[in-house]
Amino acid sequence: MEKYTYDAIVIGSGISGGMAAKELTEKGLKTIMLERGRNIEHIKDYVNANKAPWEFPHRGGKTQQMMEDYPVLKRDYTLNETNLSYWVNEKESPYVEVKPFDWFRGYHVGGRSLMWGRQSYRLSDLDFEANLKDGVAVDWPIRYKEMAPWYSHAEKFAGISGNRDGIPHLPDGDYMPAMEMNVVEKDVAARIKKHYKEQRHMIIGRTANITKPHHNRVNCQYRNKCWLGCPFGAYFSTQSATLPAAMATGNLTLRPFSIVTKIIYDKDTKRAKGVEILDAETNKTYEYFAKVIFLNASALNSAWVLMNSATDVWPGGLGSSSGELGHNVMDHHFRAGASGEMPGYEDKYVYGRRANGIYIPRFRNIGGDKRDYIRGFGYQGSAGRQGWSRDIAEMSIGGDLKDALSEPGGWTMGITGFGETLPYHDNRIFLDKDKKDKWGLPVLAMDATIRDNELKMRIDMMADAKEMLEAAGLQNVKTYNNPYSMGGGIHEMGTARMGRDPKTSVLNAHNQVWDAPNVYVTDGAAMTSAGCQNPSLTYLALTARAVDHAVGELKKQNV
Repeated sequence: MEKYTYDAIVIGSGISGGMAAKELTEKGLKTIMLERGRNIEHIKDYVNANKAPWEFPHRGGKTQQMMEDYPVLKRDYTLNETNLSYWVNEKESPYVEVKPFDWFRGYHVGGRSLMWGRQSYRLSDLDFEANLKDGVAVDWPIRYKEMAPWYSHAEKFAGISGNRDGIPHLPDGDYMPAMEMNVVEKDVAARIKKHYKEQRHMIIGRTANITKPHHNRVNCQYRNKCWLGCPFGAYFSTQSATLPAAMATGNLTLRPFSIVTKIIYDKDTKRAKGVEILDAETNKTYEYFAKVIFLNASALNSAWVLMNSATDVWPGGLGSSSGELGHNVMDHHFRAGASGEMPGYEDKYVYGRRANGIYIPRFRNIGGDKRDYIRGFGYQGSAGRQGWSRDIAEMSIGGDLKDALSEPGGWTMGITGFGETLPYHDNRIFLDKDKKDKWGLPVLAMDATIRDNELKMRIDMMADAKEMLEAAGLQNVKTYNNPYSMGGGIHEMGTARMGRDPKTSVLNAHNQVWDAPNVYVTDGAAMTSAGCQNPSLTYLALTARAVDHAVGELKKQNV
């Protein structure tokens, strides 16, 4: 077995893994980033980025064969022919659903940083103090004051566009100029603000799309084809931002097709000494050694790596001493909201395809508001005019139909709630050793579902959306509360949570595994609670903060 030594190992190359590699290499550490899937090179490998809809055989849709090959991906909009190669081959990498679980994965360099929704919000002390105040799970070991400079660090590098809106529980950040709301969104926002006496806000989304040139990246071109890969580098991804920065240091080695099967633990030093990988192409095993390891394989796969690193010291896996590894799985539950029609504005239209929408920050269980559930939700959505493909039932074929189709339809607006899921101990994942993947490795079994608190919240997510849209002047407002399974929000969190006590958490305040302090976990696995905001910006901030700590500890020879 061949052995290699570096200063640092990063497992995974997605949003947090890319950030770990950038920060470690810029601090002078010779680093190897191990990615289980193929390499996707910036620009060159975005093979569909410049195609028009008619250049796809099925106009970007899905086929019967695709639905057969991707039974999980077909559960949502995620299955389509335009970026099919970015999603996991489900036959090669299956998983077990004890309860229904939608797991949408990207196994390649860049991971889901190529396909993410890019909405980027800070958590506040409303979120960091929530578990303590509600007596739920365990207390976060950090507060907003500690995170604020790291949020700024991440925002300045990633390039987040947005407004400074002055909303206490949705802290402002270091933003590039915001994208603009369209005419209907502006009027709806003003009416909501007035109707609710400035207690509710509708703002333009804070998105990781740059609006002016930044670090050899060109500003957003309003194509809204982000998830095909952006040849302009306008949105933050590993390929556009962190990987070039890490490579520029001369300190990074990138190794794709490298499935990390376990972290190698040294009983004498009580530290990890390296990792074992399986080459995904040759099935050969290699070992890599380093002083510090960053585990960023995404919330569920990071837990898989820890669980698969079982030794006689910890039969449940590295980091399992508290009994919390693999537990407290969280996501954001959604698919509940409302939409309606906005009369008037027929003389107004939109130009370009803005890669962003509006955001309505949480307003429930804040201040004097008390509901029959705890926590809350925010909304995402947008207003637009219906296109030529709308159904005009009352018109016959011929000239009248052609004339009607050449004019845009009426304005509509929809908002969807994204609600916080509580960290329930028995929402868990575990290794199913009876079922194996293509490489003979055990797969994950998912046993998680939303509960009473979330179900009550969904009623408000629906009713509040209707009330706000009607107050803003929309007509024919219809609500929806569509089926949701855990995982569907693609915001998996919590499987190796941070905490203050090694008896009740997997990681400490610096994202170190209590059982092996030179292993840092800074992806969604680390989250102690979920908030209702999109979480990726928090992963970036936690990662930069943890690297700073790790390098300090290395200098003091503590790890």
